[in-house]
Amino acid sequence: MWGGQSWPRLAFQASHRIDTHVDALRVNAMPSRYPQFDRARLSVLPLAERIHDLPLARWISLDDPTPEFTHPQLPELAAHIQIAKTNSASRILMMGAHLLRAGVNRHIIDLMERGILTHIAMNGAGVIHDYEIARIGATTESVARYIRSGQFGLWNETGELNDWIRDAARSGEGLGEGVGRRTLETGWPHVDLSVLAAAYRCSVPVTVHVGIGYDILHEHPNCDGAALGEASYRDFLIFAKTVENLEGGVMLSFGSAIMAPEVYLKALAMSRNVAHQHGATIRDFTTAVFDLVPIRGDIHKELDKSDPGYYFRPHKTILVRTVADGGRSYYFCGDHRATFPALRKMVL
Repeated sequence: MWGGQSWPRLAFQASHRIDTHVDALRVNAMPSRYPQFDRARLSVLPLAERIHDLPLARWISLDDPTPEFTHPQLPELAAHIQIAKTNSASRILMMGAHLLRAGVNRHIIDLMERGILTHIAMNGAGVIHDYEIARIGATTESVARYIRSGQFGLWNETGELNDWIRDAARSGEGLGEGVGRRTLETGWPHVDLSVLAAAYRCSVPVTVHVGIGYDILHEHPNCDGAALGEASYRDFLIFAKTVENLEGGVMLSFGSAIMAPEVYLKALAMSRNVAHQHGATIRDFTTAVFDLVPIRGDIHKELDKSDPGYYFRPHKTILVRTVADGGRSYYFCGDHRATFPALRKMVL
């Protein structure tokens, strides 16, 4: 109690005042004093005119041979994943788009279908690659080739994602949820390779954590920044809810130097805040980072700030700080085309 009122009541009143203030600002909004880029002037071409760097043959089947990868701690991580499954704790995969570019979509989908993975978090680029693979069986353009003429990212079909995201925001869906549902409904020839479509089919949340201006979608004339922010923020809240169940669980990060450690850190803070109020804890869980960056010294200790490696966020955030109160962490250095199939094989 404070001044005769409860904290929830005060929080509601504060929230109401903020919402009212924001609405008033919108009504009385003044245009920016600075000129803006007119997107109507852009030339957007069909995907059929793009040279694709990653064709369909890049995506491997479950029985295809993959590069060899071994690590003495991989069986330990696999065991923690199985224990987390037995205990119905969260099993989260956070990933950069390079995991999809490695061609292991079928391996990710298989782990969802088997109930091994309960949540996937990705950046905006991951959605773009997933969409293009499902639609045309190819993805990825050369920055060096297309930036010279300013054509990089400006492909008509890919821009359709902006319409899907706007519809998801209006309907109350998350970004990943809405795109997954729409992809599943298309009947495109390669929809079986879509992680988002498979996740929707399996009722596994895929949350998409975007940064405005990061993705080629933001170049397109039909990009709606408000819808993008609304749908992606809804995904963040869905992710934070999954993190509430991380006690005894596992969080895997594949090739995400910024999104994964930063989004995970904030969601964990929120979840621990609520748990602490109820006398509970979220500290006995496992994290694992898979990346190409060599880490010098003990992975369970932060490097000195004078060392450039200190600024590799997956190390200090995922492997050290957030598991310091009772968790455990692992680091695996290798190509995703080798490490993810190796992990799946070990888990199974």
